[in-house]
Amino acid sequence: MKVGIIGAGLVGSTAAYALINQGIGREIILVDLSQERSNAEANDLRHAVPFTHPLLVHSGDYGDLAGSKIVVISAGVSQKPGETRLELLTRNAAVFRSVIPEILQVSPEAILLIASNPVDIMTHLAASCAADFGLSSSRVIGTGTTLDSARFRSLLGQHLGVDSTHVHAYVLGEHGDSEVIPFSPVTVGNIPLESFCEQWDICLDDDDKKEIDQQVRNAAYEIIKGKGATYYGVGSAIAKIVSVVLSDQRAILTVCTPREEVAGVKNVTLSLPHLVGGMGILNSLQVPLTANEGAQLEQSAATIRKVIDQLEV
Repeated sequence: MKVGIIGAGLVGSTAAYALINQGIGREIILVDLSQERSNAEANDLRHAVPFTHPLLVHSGDYGDLAGSKIVVISAGVSQKPGETRLELLTRNAAVFRSVIPEILQVSPEAILLIASNPVDIMTHLAASCAADFGLSSSRVIGTGTTLDSARFRSLLGQHLGVDSTHVHAYVLGEHGDSEVIPFSPVTVGNIPLESFCEQWDICLDDDDKKEIDQQVRNAAYEIIKGKGATYYGVGSAIAKIVSVVLSDQRAILTVCTPREEVAGVKNVTLSLPHLVGGMGILNSLQVPLTANEGAQLEQSAATIRKVIDQLEV
């Protein structure tokens, strides 16, 4: 199956590398404003193929995306140190308004996977643009808090001394400053977190939870401060979502997609646990939250909606 990647920068090329290493798909097309950059990345990636999986990797233009099952959009300007994801909005909106029509003119049935930040806003904008071509919003998916949820599970697993694959925890809302990191619905091996800690005599007090919350919430800022950008984590998250779509895995992922209403806020795009398969977003899960966590989700949704209003989408 063909996978298109728009934007051959650090995120796009790292996602392609993750796809090759895991043998996801059959053909990868890299498209970038700089043909020199996409050519160089495609060449470098091809040299990794003999050591990994037999995928075809090409640099091309929008016409080469024809027949793509899924197109990853990582185009846009990079986040600067100290810059919030929402501050990227005005600089990236113009990029999307030109990119989306180019994709759908040649591959009208493709699922769009948005990885550009601020991802909630950019996914909402992408869905609005795609609607003009008759593409359902269920086929427009943002990476959302997929990576944030992985960070949450990893930190909890480390604290509990348990493999993080057995920790079921979700980060909800915005992929950014107002994201919600709820502890109340967390389960470990199908056991509620509080009960698990009692059984194993593990202390997870308010200070511990606050520390985990801050590490999840500030992870991107710390990485950007130290090395200028984040790409390994999100590249792996992209590869996971692409794999789920191509194999129709029907996995539960905290991706973002437009919703009619969330926590009383109408027409907003944010992350919730969604059932994802070969047709895109298949359904969503209602996560039980405490009153405080529900209020945080409402605030997160309102934060995103305010920016959408400013964008006039």
